[in-house]
Amino acid sequence: MMTDIHSGNIPAASDIPETSRVPASDGAKIFKKTRDDFPILKRKIYGKPLIYLDNAATSQKPFSVIQAIQTYYENSNANIHRGVHHLAEEATSAYEAVRKKTAAFIHAKDHHSILFTRNCTEAINLAAFSWGRKFLKPGDEILLTEMEHHSNLIPWHFLKNEKGIELKFIPFNEEGILNLSKLPELLSSRTKLVSLTHISNSLGTINPIKQIIEAAHEKGALVLIDGAQSVPHLPVDVQDLNCDFLAFSSHKMLGPTGVGILYGKLELLEAMDPFMGGGEMIREVWLDHSTYSKPPWKYEAGTPNIADTIGFGAALDYLNQTGMKEIQKQEEELTRFALQRFSAEKEIKVYGPQNFKIHAGIISFNLEGIHPHDVGTILDQEGIAIRAGHHCTQPLMRKLGVSGTARASFYFYNTKEEVELLLQSIQKVFQIFHHAAAR
Repeated sequence: MMTDIHSGNIPAASDIPETSRVPASDGAKIFKKTRDDFPILKRKIYGKPLIYLDNAATSQKPFSVIQAIQTYYENSNANIHRGVHHLAEEATSAYEAVRKKTAAFIHAKDHHSILFTRNCTEAINLAAFSWGRKFLKPGDEILLTEMEHHSNLIPWHFLKNEKGIELKFIPFNEEGILNLSKLPELLSSRTKLVSLTHISNSLGTINPIKQIIEAAHEKGALVLIDGAQSVPHLPVDVQDLNCDFLAFSSHKMLGPTGVGILYGKLELLEAMDPFMGGGEMIREVWLDHSTYSKPPWKYEAGTPNIADTIGFGAALDYLNQTGMKEIQKQEEELTRFALQRFSAEKEIKVYGPQNFKIHAGIISFNLEGIHPHDVGTILDQEGIAIRAGHHCTQPLMRKLGVSGTARASFYFYNTKEEVELLLQSIQKVFQIFHHAAAR
């Protein structure tokens, strides 16, 4: 039976003897100054230094990103693409420069293959609506996995109900690894799309994307990658992977909220129908019909999120200057350390692969007999921000046999000292609940 911290039957964290807190270090030498670039990391929560371990939900923002947004509003605020005055041209140039930066960041051949949306969710919905509604017919199949985020399930549910398509799923095993031995029987001539996450937001599993893409293409199927958890953390090359679509979000990679990206091969974007109708996405309009612009503007109706897109450009600059390979290396080392330390604690159940080479910086765990929401609440009192719940992966949680997990997720500005403080504070959670059980 779970004990509820909100019931009033257990003491608050402040009533338990204080565990000695080690000051957060600067981490690896190459990132010694990095933490100083993030103003929020200087905050204290309940009088204790903030330890931010909820990066799978959203990352923190460096000064340069915040300043880029402020500078736009102070100096260049204007609507884009339409005006002939200086501010409009300046804003348009800054906005379109980010499209080119984005293409370069993921090694896309043509910047016209980059579409800006509100978030990764909208990017996947755009592909489902504009490609799926036009090209799918009853009996066609889409292959997903059992570890998908709801954002890569529900849009296909819509098409299942509307178009009569069928959904199939690659299972994962007890270690949280996809069972690819099932792939030959799941892929067929009826498979039109394979849509899957690159990195599971709940298990941390890094899926063998390139192998799956090659198998799908052999059957004539397209592939959409949900890159929300991968593009911020490791180098992604769409030409090398040969994926057909890639969706990701600005806010998980140091940028602002409200900006998502869908990469699509240009020939696909040219063949698809628009996602929304309105200003900017048109070529010519009559009272009873219209023609449309070429990609990407065909898919970007109305005034876009100009300021935050420019802020995203500053985030890309920061990531490029830091180096994605160095970021991957730093996080890999931190994940290796965290998996070793967590696995030494017998009362902590950790989900996902034990091999840090295929386990990204996401540690999803449960404490025996303690609800993850209670874990998150007590850790918050220690200044530690984690996530607790089903993480928008309810089918995955059902397969694990749990209602949810506690989840600590890292970025390159996190440190081993913060992992140690997390584990010390988890011991305080145990103390609180053991104290309550003894009463």
